Amino acid sequence: MKRILIIQTAFLGDVILATPVISELSRIFPFSEIDFLVKKGNEPLLINNPHLHSIFTFDKSEGKWKNIFGLIKQFRKSKYELVINLHRFGSSGLITALSGAKLKYGFKKNPFSFTFSKSFDHEIGNGIHEVSRNLSLIKEFGAKDLVRPELYPNETDFEKIRQYEGAYFCIAPASIWFTKQLPKEKWIELVQQIAPNGTIYLIGGANDSALCDEIKDKAGKDNCFNLSGKLSLMQSAALMKGAKMNYVNDSGPMHIASAMNAPVTAFFCSTIPDFGFTPLSEISLIKQVDHDLDCRPCGLHGFNSCPKEHFKCGEIEI
Repeated sequence: MKRILIIQTAFLGDVILATPVISELSRIFPFSEIDFLVKKGNEPLLINNPHLHSIFTFDKSEGKWKNIFGLIKQFRKSKYELVINLHRFGSSGLITALSGAKLKYGFKKNPFSFTFSKSFDHEIGNGIHEVSRNLSLIKEFGAKDLVRPELYPNETDFEKIRQYEGAYFCIAPASIWFTKQLPKEKWIELVQQIAPNGTIYLIGGANDSALCDEIKDKAGKDNCFNLSGKLSLMQSAALMKGAKMNYVNDSGPMHIASAMNAPVTAFFCSTIPDFGFTPLSEISLIKQVDHDLDCRPCGLHGFNSCPKEHFKCGEIEI
């Protein structure tokens, strides 16, 4: 294989969980040029990846159809031998179908899978990890069954976080989906519990700053600091790597911890580990309610509020 394109235009975590496909293809085809298509905004996750030749971005928010056909035109000129589509929705399926690649591999759930050279099952709920599902698309080439994701912060990223020295813990309390997010009262309890053991850094995006401020203020600990919105994705990854423990939801920061092989404790509220999105760090702990709930899981991604209005799946023992 001389030229390969990987497509994953979903969320941050999905891109991170696609990186084992990059590393395995690079191992199997060491002289190939591997390109990657991501949703605009997620490209910083891949910029320093040594196995990639080019990174393309798909802007879904403005001029979507113009961008789709612009990418198709560009990809047809590239004459890819293999396109691996890890995204399961129509826009990426159309790009794959019209890419002009000799081989087009993807999941059967994609509405354009009938145009693919080969399509593969994507079963959620049986405990198979998402990384393994992704790698199944290239199993025939000799890919391993499970490989840890990888991110590559550069020296500038590590230099930025060197000011945060000593023993410290990272807490990423926010999630896109409310029911995947441990209740703030639990985060406050956690800050108070671990405060004597080192400095605590609350991390996340700029939109998470208000939540982090509330947790910090109500916890009332002088060694707890809000860094949300102050670090880039790669700087956050570098910070998490050096933490004594990272506390996260079933969300993007959990996968960042995996990609840095950083110690992580993940809280699963409305979702369950059997979905296959568990942490892959050598030191990984999972916390969830210790009894069955007939409403859990309530969905793959979660909701903006608890459908039952009780959120009992968030009553996890800290």
